[in-house]
Amino acid sequence: MPEAQVVGSLPGPAPVSAPGPVAGATVGPAAGEPVADEVFDRIARLVHRHLGVPAAAVVMLAPEGQTLPGAVGFPDEAQRSRRIVLPKTLTAVVARTRAPFVVHDADDDPRVEGHHYIDDLLAAAYAGYPIEDGRGDVVGALWAVASERRTWTEVDLATLADLSAACSSELRLRAERERARLAEQVAFRAHRRSRFLLGLSERFARVTTLDEVEDAIAHVIGTGTGARWVSLALVDADRRHLTFFTVGHQEPGTTQMRSTRLDATRPDTHVVRSRTPLRFRDHAEMVAAYPQMGPVGSVSEGARSFLPVSSNGTVVGVIACVWDTAREHDSETAALESTISRYVALALERVALLEARRRVATTLQESMLTAPPTVAHLDIATTYTPAARTDQVGGDWYDAVVRDDGTAIVMIGDVVGHDVHAAAQMGQLRSMLRALAWSHDESPAGLLTRLDKANARLGPRAMATAVVARLDRDPPPPPGTPRGPRDREGTGDGTGDGAIKRPERAYTLTWTVAGHPPPMVLRRDGTVERLADTPDLLLGVVPATVRTDRTARLLPGDTLVLYTDGLVERRGVPSDERLADLERVLTCAGGEATSAVPRALVRGLVGDDQRDDVAVLAVRVRVPAPSGPPSPAGPARAERRVASDDLSDLGPSRRWVDDVLESCEVDDEQRRTAMLLTSEILTNALEHGEGPITATVEVDGRRLRVGVRDGSTAEPELQSPTPHDLSGRGVLFLDRLASRWGVRRHDGSDAVGRHSGAVEGKTVWFEIDRGSRPLTGAVPRVRQRPPTPASGTVPLVERVLPRDEPR
Repeated sequence: MPEAQVVGSLPGPAPVSAPGPVAGATVGPAAGEPVADEVFDRIARLVHRHLGVPAAAVVMLAPEGQTLPGAVGFPDEAQRSRRIVLPKTLTAVVARTRAPFVVHDADDDPRVEGHHYIDDLLAAAYAGYPIEDGRGDVVGALWAVASERRTWTEVDLATLADLSAACSSELRLRAERERARLAEQVAFRAHRRSRFLLGLSERFARVTTLDEVEDAIAHVIGTGTGARWVSLALVDADRRHLTFFTVGHQEPGTTQMRSTRLDATRPDTHVVRSRTPLRFRDHAEMVAAYPQMGPVGSVSEGARSFLPVSSNGTVVGVIACVWDTAREHDSETAALESTISRYVALALERVALLEARRRVATTLQESMLTAPPTVAHLDIATTYTPAARTDQVGGDWYDAVVRDDGTAIVMIGDVVGHDVHAAAQMGQLRSMLRALAWSHDESPAGLLTRLDKANARLGPRAMATAVVARLDRDPPPPPGTPRGPRDREGTGDGTGDGAIKRPERAYTLTWTVAGHPPPMVLRRDGTVERLADTPDLLLGVVPATVRTDRTARLLPGDTLVLYTDGLVERRGVPSDERLADLERVLTCAGGEATSAVPRALVRGLVGDDQRDDVAVLAVRVRVPAPSGPPSPAGPARAERRVASDDLSDLGPSRRWVDDVLESCEVDDEQRRTAMLLTSEILTNALEHGEGPITATVEVDGRRLRVGVRDGSTAEPELQSPTPHDLSGRGVLFLDRLASRWGVRRHDGSDAVGRHSGAVEGKTVWFEIDRGSRPLTGAVPRVRQRPPTPASGTVPLVERVLPRDEPR
């Protein structure tokens, strides 16, 4: 028979997976390269055996021609390729008529053109029965082929009809399996999507800060979309710039353009202006549209997407997703990204709302907690830290009151509850206790008893814990009291050089505890004493309960620490263990300035895992000048040995100088200036000098003088540091802020007191006139002294006392 192309084609079912050993084989209109199918081959063999025909085949119609998923007896090429080419597609006729096509003799049947040859296979008689798919469409036929004229009996045709029905049943079964598989895939994807959205909702529902939003975006969104890097950019308040907030999870190389103007030609800024997302198949496609992005993020050549984050109709941010490889952005991914953008927008709105509420709450709380008063001979520092994960107002408070007689009363407390009602109760309790402490000269137990009764009868009927402590300073020794022994040991708080050491004036501490954590005392030798005792009943339970006063002594240099339970309470950790942790952290803070102690405790015990409000109050008894304040009999003098092993004694030495100056009634501005300059000359001696190192302070009615002596003769240099230099400004500070300063050399002839073993060295000193204002006013300038001849050249400019003043 002559060669001819396939005539026509019919639409067929979706591809059907072939079972059996030919894994993944498909037949039908959308089939690829045809392959043998075990089931249809078996049916063809049944036709071959039962009808006794030389050839039989299952023929399927496909866009690329007729395929033979099942065949027996056909030429080798047809059996191998599983394709067949006929001048007329008789299978198409069967499909069109939906009826069997039976030819007894091809030469006598007008429907065909005589004998047909399929290579060397002669088709003189043949019969074909339609095969239907799962939708009822005829997609092929089952054929029996005879090489000679044959009269097909009813049994033959019935056999063909049954076997073609079996083929149809197989196709229907496969279609059902495919539909079940696709339904399972759809259900699985829907389930996975639902679980992802549920996890997304739960994760974003918990975020309260921008850091948590960043973490949720990086981990949840990256997992859900398969993106390698996910970053968030926020529009600045002025709506002129776009700044990438997430840097840790951002694609490498993007940080060089962390902030950009909104009018820049970039995909992220375009998303802000247009309010529509942008998606790119790969990095090259993005660069083709936005050449400015060429050097940005070139570490990955994968796909990109930029999603707008809108709030109240305004784009407030952009989510940038980067994949490792190129990919097409289908509708399902686009819908998922749109959902993600909405979740991020809601999270940002929640964060903004919580931040606003938290600022209001913190402002309200801080307005109720006034700054501690200035108390002579006492250094008071406080801190209040609201809970990091809540916008609620807490019930923690602290206060300090100074009576007319100089008695200081400090207090701290915590109202039960964490809401506005608790804060209102806290404000009332604090105000009542403050008024009682000012107006009634009573012990702490008496004050809390009065407060408990007023709380019950006048309101607010709150339950609260509290500590009230009273500090009474020892009276001065009466005139004519013999002075103590001479201080020849250089213990650190005497005047040195055999000066007479005055008796210390300490404080009597009287305190009472109402269900509150115990006070702590950091002693001046570095040890910590827990003022532990059985606490009295908390306020608001039994107003007539008997309360007890306890007493202790606070020596100069001792620090009393009061705190609320948020500092030491942690779920699952025993209270004794947490109190031991507080003692350890407080010991480490022994060298800190008083103002730094409360924050150091919060940082060391709470850190970032804060779940409750924390209030801390620290009171340190200042160390006075051993010689007493300046008097007509002479200036105040003090001397202290400074440990020269490292910089650990720098803080305590500065604090000692500040205490001595405060006891001599030097005002705050001059003390701040003196602390800055003292820190510079002490640091210089510790870093560049040699031991022993001694700090001296001298104060009279005209000026204060601070000197630091060390065993090195190397003098400090006046430098001109650049803005980027981290050091070299100490001498400049001396030159600008001191009324006078200079360097005094020692050759050993004046080696007395604490430097009795030193042969040579130097003292760097400065003076500040008591009437000057170094920070807010002009500093009087004095003439300069020429270089010292003995040293050749002096690499600094000295400010010295006039010649008529003592050296």
